[in-house]
Amino acid sequence: MLVYRDPECGCCEAWADIARKAGYKVTVENSADMAAVKERYGVPPDLASCHTAIVAGYAIEGHVPMPHVAKLLRDKPRNFRGIAVPGMPRGSPGMEMPDGSQDAFDVMAFDMQGKASIFSA
Repeated sequence: MLVYRDPECGCCEAWADIARKAGYKVTVENSADMAAVKERYGVPPDLASCHTAIVAGYAIEGHVPMPHVAKLLRDKPRNFRGIAVPGMPRGSPGMEMPDGSQDAFDVMAFDMQGKASIFSA
Protein backbone atom coordinates (compact mmCIF):
# COMPACT_ATOMS: atom_id res chain seq x y z
CA MET A 1 0.00 0.00 0.00
CA LEU A 2 1.37 3.37 -1.05
CA VAL A 3 0.00 6.33 0.90
CA TYR A 4 0.42 9.79 -0.60
CA ARG A 5 0.15 12.56 1.99
CA ASP A 6 0.68 16.25 2.31
CA PRO A 7 3.85 16.68 4.40
CA GLU A 8 1.98 19.16 6.63
CA CYS A 9 -0.73 16.66 7.63
CA GLY A 10 -0.28 14.43 10.70
CA CYS A 11 -3.51 12.44 10.60
CA CYS A 12 -2.38 10.76 7.37
CA GLU A 13 0.48 9.11 9.24
CA ALA A 14 -1.99 7.98 11.93
CA TRP A 15 -4.14 6.29 9.25
CA ALA A 16 -1.03 4.65 7.74
CA ASP A 17 -0.15 3.26 11.19
CA ILE A 18 -3.66 1.78 11.48
CA ALA A 19 -3.16 0.13 8.07
CA ARG A 20 0.19 -1.29 9.23
CA LYS A 21 -1.43 -2.70 12.38
CA ALA A 22 -4.06 -4.32 10.14
CA GLY A 23 -1.26 -6.16 8.33
CA TYR A 24 -0.67 -4.00 5.27
CA LYS A 25 2.87 -3.23 4.13
CA VAL A 26 2.69 0.55 3.93
CA THR A 27 4.99 3.05 2.26
CA VAL A 28 4.28 6.75 2.81
CA GLU A 29 5.25 9.29 0.19
CA ASN A 30 5.01 13.02 0.80
CA SER A 31 3.49 15.08 -1.99
CA ALA A 32 3.10 18.84 -2.02
CA ASP A 33 0.62 18.51 -4.91
CA MET A 34 -2.11 16.23 -3.59
CA ALA A 35 -4.60 17.57 -6.15
CA ALA A 36 -2.45 16.05 -8.91
CA VAL A 37 -2.30 12.72 -7.05
CA LYS A 38 -6.08 12.63 -6.70
CA GLU A 39 -6.54 13.52 -10.37
CA ARG A 40 -4.07 10.80 -11.45
CA TYR A 41 -6.03 8.14 -9.55
CA GLY A 42 -9.51 9.37 -10.49
CA VAL A 43 -10.67 10.57 -7.08
CA PRO A 44 -13.76 12.76 -7.62
CA PRO A 45 -13.27 16.23 -6.08
CA ASP A 46 -16.40 15.90 -3.92
CA LEU A 47 -14.95 12.74 -2.30
CA ALA A 48 -11.51 14.21 -1.58
CA SER A 49 -9.81 14.00 1.79
CA CYS A 50 -6.27 14.59 3.01
CA HIS A 51 -4.47 11.47 1.78
CA THR A 52 -4.75 8.96 -1.05
CA ALA A 53 -3.61 5.35 -0.76
CA ILE A 54 -3.11 2.96 -3.65
CA VAL A 55 -3.43 -0.77 -3.11
CA ALA A 56 -4.01 -3.53 -5.68
CA GLY A 57 -4.84 -0.87 -8.28
CA TYR A 58 -7.58 0.77 -6.19
CA ALA A 59 -7.54 4.27 -4.71
CA ILE A 60 -8.38 4.52 -1.01
CA GLU A 61 -9.22 8.14 -0.30
CA GLY A 62 -9.10 9.51 3.21
CA HIS A 63 -9.94 7.91 6.53
CA VAL A 64 -11.49 4.66 5.27
CA PRO A 65 -11.92 1.99 7.99
CA MET A 66 -9.81 -1.12 7.46
CA PRO A 67 -12.81 -3.52 7.23
CA HIS A 68 -13.91 -1.60 4.12
CA VAL A 69 -10.43 -1.84 2.60
CA ALA A 70 -10.40 -5.58 3.31
CA LYS A 71 -13.82 -6.05 1.67
CA LEU A 72 -12.72 -4.10 -1.42
CA LEU A 73 -9.62 -6.26 -1.77
CA ARG A 74 -11.51 -9.47 -1.09
CA ASP A 75 -14.37 -8.75 -3.54
CA LYS A 76 -12.25 -6.97 -6.21
CA PRO A 77 -15.18 -5.19 -7.89
CA ARG A 78 -14.19 -4.52 -11.48
CA ASN A 79 -16.39 -1.46 -11.84
CA PHE A 80 -14.84 0.43 -8.90
CA ARG A 81 -11.91 2.82 -9.14
CA GLY A 82 -11.76 3.12 -5.35
CA ILE A 83 -13.44 3.93 -2.06
CA ALA A 84 -13.43 7.12 -0.01
CA VAL A 85 -14.38 8.82 3.22
CA PRO A 86 -14.83 12.45 2.12
CA GLY A 87 -13.40 15.17 4.30
CA MET A 88 -11.89 14.40 7.68
CA PRO A 89 -14.74 13.26 9.96
CA ARG A 90 -14.00 13.20 13.69
CA GLY A 91 -13.78 9.65 15.01
CA SER A 92 -12.86 8.08 11.67
CA PRO A 93 -9.63 6.00 11.60
CA GLY A 94 -6.74 8.38 12.19
CA MET A 95 -9.09 11.16 13.32
CA GLU A 96 -9.91 9.83 16.78
CA MET A 97 -10.75 12.54 19.31
CA PRO A 98 -9.53 12.54 22.93
CA ASP A 99 -13.12 12.98 24.14
CA GLY A 100 -14.37 10.13 21.92
CA SER A 101 -16.57 12.41 19.82
CA GLN A 102 -17.51 11.21 16.36
CA ASP A 103 -19.13 12.55 13.23
CA ALA A 104 -21.38 10.32 11.16
CA PHE A 105 -19.79 9.37 7.85
CA ASP A 106 -20.32 7.04 4.93
CA VAL A 107 -17.72 5.12 2.98
CA MET A 108 -18.30 5.82 -0.69
CA ALA A 109 -17.31 3.77 -3.73
CA PHE A 110 -16.54 5.52 -7.00
CA ASP A 111 -16.26 4.19 -10.53
CA MET A 112 -14.12 5.15 -13.53
CA GLN A 113 -16.52 7.97 -14.44
CA GLY A 114 -16.51 9.37 -10.89
CA LYS A 115 -20.03 8.20 -10.05
CA ALA A 116 -20.34 7.52 -6.31
CA SER A 117 -22.42 5.10 -4.25
CA ILE A 118 -22.39 3.98 -0.63
CA PHE A 119 -19.97 1.11 0.05
CA SER A 120 -20.73 -1.18 3.00
CA ALA A 121 -18.27 -3.49 4.73
